[in-house]
Amino acid sequence: MEKLPGFRFSPTEYELVGYYLRKLAEEKELGVELIAVIDLVKHDPWELPGLAISLAHMGDTEWYFFVPRQHKYPNGSRPNRVTPSGYWKATGTDKPVMDKENNTSIGLRKTLVFYKGKAPKGEKTPWIMSEYRLPDEQNAQFKVL
Repeated sequence: MEKLPGFRFSPTEYELVGYYLRKLAEEKELGVELIAVIDLVKHDPWELPGLAISLAHMGDTEWYFFVPRQHKYPNGSRPNRVTPSGYWKATGTDKPVMDKENNTSIGLRKTLVFYKGKAPKGEKTPWIMSEYRLPDEQNAQFKVL
């Protein structure tokens, strides 16, 4: 898809979670395809720019994706974040994404850093990702990165 002159896709955290991710979880149409659905564990971070929908690029440093949640173990709840060349490691705790009008949490944001190699001895890289997800488990099958 070709970029539209003057168009900037620059959603707030509230818009990412409360509009885009919520609509995907509820299987509602967005009207326009702005965010690609990808299998994150099949791709290293340097491959991601080529997978983003061109309308959703914010320069050369930000891309947006919907990623189906995958678990590391069949009966576990830990997410799988291993890629062909390394892994995404969570840093810190989840931060709430707030609806400022109601002062309620509508989602969660987690920051992740990419490490090359195998855990726990991987080499830290400059690749950083923000993961947004809905708080309720019934709608947590997707996250937006």
